[in-house]
Formats: sequence, C-alpha cells, structure tokens
Amino acid sequence: MDRWADVIGAQLTQFFDLAPHGDWARWRQTLDRLPALGAGTVDCQGGALSVRPSIDLAADERDALSQALLTLHPWRKGPYHVAGIDIDTEWRSDWKWERVLPYLAPLTDRVVLDVGCGNGYHCWRIADAGARTVIGIDPTAVFVAQFLAIHRLVSGMAPALADRVHMLPLGIEAVPAGLGAFDTVLSMGILYHRRSPIDHLLDLRGALRPGGQLVLETLVIDGERDQVLVPEGRYAKMRNVWFIPTTAMLARWLGRCGFKKVRTVDVTPTTVEEQRSTAWMTFESLADFLDPADNRFTIEGHPAPVRAVLIAEA
Repeated sequence: MDRWADVIGAQLTQFFDLAPHGDWARWRQTLDRLPALGAGTVDCQGGALSVRPSIDLAADERDALSQALLTLHPWRKGPYHVAGIDIDTEWRSDWKWERVLPYLAPLTDRVVLDVGCGNGYHCWRIADAGARTVIGIDPTAVFVAQFLAIHRLVSGMAPALADRVHMLPLGIEAVPAGLGAFDTVLSMGILYHRRSPIDHLLDLRGALRPGGQLVLETLVIDGERDQVLVPEGRYAKMRNVWFIPTTAMLARWLGRCGFKKVRTVDVTPTTVEEQRSTAWMTFESLADFLDPADNRFTIEGHPAPVRAVLIAEA
C-alpha cells in the first residue's frame, strides 16, 4: 500500500483541518470524555458488537456514557451493546451480515476494504471473523465520530482486535487507482447513490488484488434483463438514487468491468423490522418512505426496496 501511504497524510489533513462538520468540535469533546472501561470482553454474540467490562458500571456512570453516545445521533448501522447500553440502530445490520457471511471467502488473515462502511459495524464483524487488517472508508463526519467512540472503548479491552480495525474519512475516489492491495472488498448500500455506477465498479475492481473477492449489495428491481430504474426525482424520499438495475443487468455491468464468476446469492425485500426509527435514530425511516396504502411501493410509486447480494472475482 505504499502509494496510498504517500498521500494519506494529506488526505486526513484535508478532512480534519478543514472543519468536517459544524458539530465536529462538540463530537470531539464527547470522545475526549469517554471513560476507560478497563478489563472485559469484546465479542459479536447475538449479532451486536458487545463491549462488556468485567465490573458493571454504576447507574450514574452508565447514564453518563449513554448520554455521551446519544450526542453522536443518528446511529444508523449496528447494533452495539456497550457496558449494559443497547444502541438500537436504525438498521439491523447483523441481518445483512448473516445474508452475506455464507458466501464470503474465508476471512482468516485477509486484508479487507469496506467501502461506505458507515460507523464501521461490519468492519468489526469482519475482524471478529479473522481478517488480518480491515479498513473502512466513509466521509460522513458523524459516522467517523461514532467509529472513534466504539474504537476507543474496544481498545481498552481488546487492543489486539482494535489494532486490526481502521476507518478513514474518505470515499473510494481517495483510494489510488489500481492499488490491487485487498483480498476482499465490500460495497454495501452504495452503488445506487453513485452517478456513475460503472466507474464505481471499476474503482472496486482496481482496489482488489487479482483473484480477490467483491461483495456487492445494492438495490435491485424485478424485471427483464435490460431493465434499469432511473427515478425521476426521489426514490423513497432520497434525492441521491440514480440507477436501480435488475440482477441480470447488474451481473452484466460487473462482467463488462472485468469481473468473473459473478453470481447473485441473495435477494431480500427490506422490511420495517430491518430498517426503522429508534431512540438512537429518531429521524424518518422506511415506514415513512413507503406508500401507506400499499407497502409494495414507495411513496413516489416506485417498487419498494429490494436488496441483492452479488459475489464476483477480480
């Protein structure tokens, strides 16, 4: 990764020195006040990343920690269980993980890139499954702050695990072209936000070593091989949804971009049990995005969200 090492300092300086968000100073103060939890255990039993100190926090200490973590709202990816606090995130990202896991190449000793990693939930799951190094990238400042909070709490209990998990406040464009450094690359929930899906797929292929595995999860529609939904205006109230193909068209895109052994391994409708508003994400969520008279459609009349997982090899 020498070519990336040559430029990463400047990339990080650009993010942190140019005030990445108006609330960054407040979030930074929250991070600085997080307690050291001492000895304990970290694992992913039950789907949540669980950080359990060996000595229970007093009620006032737990309340203070809970309020500190709530200042980093909205929590979208998870769940997390921290010192008796359940961070009930908008997404049950553990459900997506269970759909992807059976098709992953064995992660032991692999170097993995998670593109659009959010707060890094799946990075922890990947490391827990044995990866040697996991790098998540996401330019969203609040997700960076959430990752740093969890990383700080994990580091005191499981430093060997924390040392293998990293997050960079960057997009895929910041990864040097043709780096060819990763054994596995994940892009989950990103492709439909890209103005040029083909360029995104080429960027993903360029990050992979020859023979490396791509895990692509994205919105799809049911339809004929050549169909692609290009929403006029919004899709499920989102402005930045550009292209939603059929799985057959998506497989063709991957083939045109130089991937081989392309296969669709899962197609699952998104439900209001998997994506919903919670005390840790109080904004609108899926139930507000669907037609109240017919939840087979979004509020704009498009097909309701269905997500597919495709596996391919560079």
